[in-house]
Amino acid sequence: WFGKPSFAVTEVWVIKWSEGTQAKLHITLQRAAAMKFQILAALFFLLLAVNEAKVYQKCELVRILRDEGLDDYYGYSLGNWICMAYHESRYNSRAVGRPNSDGSIDYGIFQINSRWWCSNGKGRTANGCRKSCSSFENDDIRDDIECAKRIVRDPNRMGAWVAWRKNCEGRNLAEWTAGC
Repeated sequence: WFGKPSFAVTEVWVIKWSEGTQAKLHITLQRAAAMKFQILAALFFLLLAVNEAKVYQKCELVRILRDEGLDDYYGYSLGNWICMAYHESRYNSRAVGRPNSDGSIDYGIFQINSRWWCSNGKGRTANGCRKSCSSFENDDIRDDIECAKRIVRDPNRMGAWVAWRKNCEGRNLAEWTAGC
């Protein structure tokens, strides 16, 4: 009795009942099994959706970064931030990079480095933002933004991001915020 599904035990009762009752009971059991499957499938897809990364649309990210004070922060236009975020993570809030040559890993929408800016519990870190790297692996990018502000105050400024140096520095970045 323990551990058996209730509908398996109920099937025993079908044997004694009339033809009409059997059909109703059989349909009920089929519906219960189908409902059980639908509930399990819904839970699976809900868990999948919860674990899926937030990939921002460009204008959505422009609005958020503007609201959080990054436009012209330390002299860098919003176009610099949007260009950098695109080339670092493709606007993926939960991006985690492959290990760098020094063993460090980059995290989040701005690909914040574990050697200098956050702690992932693996190897040496300066932890300049005083954060766990896992805090940059979610859809709430406010802490990513605060850390990015700290990074740009460092002597390397935006040059701390290789992708910014290669793809954004010294270019006309008006296209990155156009239409937003």
